[in-house]
Amino acid sequence: METRVTQWIQALRSSHDTLLALVTPLGDAQLQQASYASEWSIAQVLSHLGSQAEIFGLFLDAGLRGEDPPGREVFAPIWDSWNARTPRAQTDDALKADGTLVEWFESLDAEQHETLNLKLFGTEVDTTGLARMRLGEHALHTWDIAVVLDPTATLATDAADLLVDTLDQVAARSGKPDGKERQVHVSTIEPAESVTLSASDRAGGLPGLRLPAETFVRLVYGRLDPAHTPSVETNGIDVHELREMFPGF
Repeated sequence: METRVTQWIQALRSSHDTLLALVTPLGDAQLQQASYASEWSIAQVLSHLGSQAEIFGLFLDAGLRGEDPPGREVFAPIWDSWNARTPRAQTDDALKADGTLVEWFESLDAEQHETLNLKLFGTEVDTTGLARMRLGEHALHTWDIAVVLDPTATLATDAADLLVDTLDQVAARSGKPDGKERQVHVSTIEPAESVTLSASDRAGGLPGLRLPAETFVRLVYGRLDPAHTPSVETNGIDVHELREMFPGF
């Protein structure tokens, strides 16, 4: 029977397979071209995904052992190791490390899903939470690569469907206050559901925004520039104003 945690793990598998298909045909010159994350080349995005796969593996191992996760002092040597590799090595090693992490998630049994628990970044994280964190970075960085190869690329539907329900957890980190207090009622299509970033039971009379779920995810993650914004219905709110509030990580 499919459970919530298996949905996240299946979406991770799908995102990995998409990344593999995108990147495998690329030549060395293409790997060094700029990604959507303008400070990183495609290879550097992959390097980030590879180093994070290694770090998430440490988190997963600690959770399964019932131990505390590694501290931040462990991260820098891992990042340095990946940064020192050639673009081709960053790419090949990232795909391998990412695949290994996905397989590890897939190998977990029901008991491990129930018992894994970590105190991570000031919060309690279970298997679902760890998979959610990984999918959030993986799906968006996969899009960072996909969209420079195909300007019409969108987030994977399965990832967007899951991530759209967790945006309240992301907004506090990705949002940039501008000194104004505002409430906006957001309704999404594809799938049709609503997401509340801050608790409110009042929709009538509020400025409104209606857009695809994947577009809303990209907005909150700072990836909704004018060139990559589909048709959006607005009422009393300027999408550009929201872009300014969510510049990304």
